[in-house]
Amino acid sequence: MASFDDGLQALLGKKSADALAGALDLHTVADLLRHYPRRYFERGDLTSIAGLEIGEHVTVVAEIRKVNSVRMKTRRGTRTEVEITDGQRVLSLALFNQQGRYKDKLAVGARGLFAGKVSMFNHKLQLQNPEIELFEDENVSAEEAMRKLVPVYPAAQKLQTWQIAKCVKQVLEMWDGADDPMPGELLAGRKLLGLEAALRAIHLPEGWEQVTSARKRLKWDEAIAVQIALARRRHASAVRPAPACPPKSNGILDAFDKRLPFTLTAGQQEVGQAIADDLSGQHPMNRLLQGEVGSGKTIVALRAMLQVVDSGRQAAMLAPTEVLAAQHARSLREMLGDLAQAGELGGAEEATRLTLLTGSLPAAQRKQALLDAASGAAGIVVGTHALIQETVQFADLGFVVVDEQHRFGVEQRDALRTRGTDGSSPHVLVMTATPIPRTVAMTVYGDLETSALRELPQGRSPIATNVVPVAEKPGWLDRAWQRLREEVGKGHQAYVVCPRIGEAGAEESEEEPPPDDDTGRRAPVAVEEVAPQLAAGPLQGLKIAILHGKMAAEDKDMTMRAFAAGEVDVLVATTVVEVGVNVPNATMMVILDADRFGVSQLHQLRGRVGRGSAPGLCLLVSEALEGTSTRERLDAVASTLDGFELAQLDLEIRREGDILGAAQSGRRSQLKMLSLVQDVEVITEARAEAQRIVAKDPELARYPGLASMADALVDDERAEYLQKA
Repeated sequence: MASFDDGLQALLGKKSADALAGALDLHTVADLLRHYPRRYFERGDLTSIAGLEIGEHVTVVAEIRKVNSVRMKTRRGTRTEVEITDGQRVLSLALFNQQGRYKDKLAVGARGLFAGKVSMFNHKLQLQNPEIELFEDENVSAEEAMRKLVPVYPAAQKLQTWQIAKCVKQVLEMWDGADDPMPGELLAGRKLLGLEAALRAIHLPEGWEQVTSARKRLKWDEAIAVQIALARRRHASAVRPAPACPPKSNGILDAFDKRLPFTLTAGQQEVGQAIADDLSGQHPMNRLLQGEVGSGKTIVALRAMLQVVDSGRQAAMLAPTEVLAAQHARSLREMLGDLAQAGELGGAEEATRLTLLTGSLPAAQRKQALLDAASGAAGIVVGTHALIQETVQFADLGFVVVDEQHRFGVEQRDALRTRGTDGSSPHVLVMTATPIPRTVAMTVYGDLETSALRELPQGRSPIATNVVPVAEKPGWLDRAWQRLREEVGKGHQAYVVCPRIGEAGAEESEEEPPPDDDTGRRAPVAVEEVAPQLAAGPLQGLKIAILHGKMAAEDKDMTMRAFAAGEVDVLVATTVVEVGVNVPNATMMVILDADRFGVSQLHQLRGRVGRGSAPGLCLLVSEALEGTSTRERLDAVASTLDGFELAQLDLEIRREGDILGAAQSGRRSQLKMLSLVQDVEVITEARAEAQRIVAKDPELARYPGLASMADALVDDERAEYLQKA
């Protein structure tokens, strides 16, 4: 018999145990039994081939339509070409020297499982040397024949779903169950299966009813564990001290408000008041402000910073890149005018000093900036991660604004929380231009109060977005460059965005796509290759500059200044322009290989145009074919400017997203069952239940099982990530 904590080698043998560990990082009985089926198929059903994505590892249930073996001309051996079908679409298989392995089993009409990596060959989707498991009635036991549902597991290239299924079945036969950590009152109140029954049913269901009951229990386990962890952290945060920064009459904030040349939107006023109330409290504000590109988040953040300055404390703004930090500093100075010139000739009576502090400042400027922050002379300090180095001291840091939080590392954000004086934590406002679906806000940002700015300020111009399908209509790309020349001819400017820098560089904070892969796709286009091609070709005669994250800081700043001043017609750049760059005269953006970017990223990128009085145009250039999910994603971006709608779409498209951010924490995801798209109700109910339980018993002394579940699913490191994400 076996327990949850037992290793797999004693149960499955060394070969199978090593395969599970190497391919899927599964080491114990618990690991394997928590590796749930991704889906099920009923015997006789076929899998839809439509929408398969190049580069993904798939398992397809299909029927063989055609088999043809030929001698290879250029090398010894045989190539077997197989076509499989789901009844509507066809997928090609290419098997090299596999005749002995399958003999006469590959026959027209045979059905089975076909697993491999999707590639493109001769403009057709293909699996090359796939693993194949044909359905053969003589090998199916009576017990399996009665069980109509066959599980399909998340698999790996060298470990297929049917191999995993055999291992799971073998372990379940030897497993003697486990104590159920869920309190009896919750099991009874929610009519949930016991843990052992749920795990057996999820792997070996006798029907869909058992699958539904098992999923209900296992989803609840994950939802309540996450929400218990977050509720405990919210409770701990609420008792920390923070510097109270109540509003002050006739200070710098009042002076700034009197000078505003426009009226704040209703949303800006409402969110601004909520932040002002939070800043007045004696416990740290932890608020997430989400808003469309151009919705006016910066003005809301600046007014909050001025309230803190009025209270005699300092505010810091962190940007993800030096380009953006410098841009923020310039735009804040422009908005403040003489209110940012304390100690200077012509400075206003209520003025403060605004200091830019980045890692690449010249030594003398950096020394002065450090002195301004440490002495308190600078009421507002703008910078990058350089701000949170131990060498940077603040006189009295009361408030931190983190812009575009997804580009900051966990440790960097955490360092800010220790920067208050006398053991206090500064108030924190996290801003994002990527709208966040409600379920994500309740999980990844579960310890933060959330606010949203949904209306755009007056004066914003509309942005038209169109897909340029170059694989089907190559002439459209020529027209795109003509259209760009027309915009420049009207006195406007344009961006051309590429996924890569060049052969040698990867974008800062971005994972650069590989130059080539084994899927048949060509390398993504690169800034350093595209710029000279455009200068010598369709954009000849225009003033073209490049911008990417690996350039020296002063070169980047010089390029952005030249573009902002109108000295450059076309800026060929990577996603370094994705956030915060504000050039109202730029009216057009061409995004090359647009399918290499995510939905939210495309939405943010196009927000760089249409920021002035002239309408904006964004062209999404892609070789994605009509009917694929990639093309549907681009069409969706072109169809709406509503970022909240696109955020929900992005969530639905991402298939195996880890809501605990395993990629950022470097850990394997522990959430296997919970869906942010489908399980809104479960997450909402778990949040309410967790708040009730933690309010009554913060230490969970009466609920040791729930405490162990939360600790196992969301260990301290992950909980830290959740709080700081």
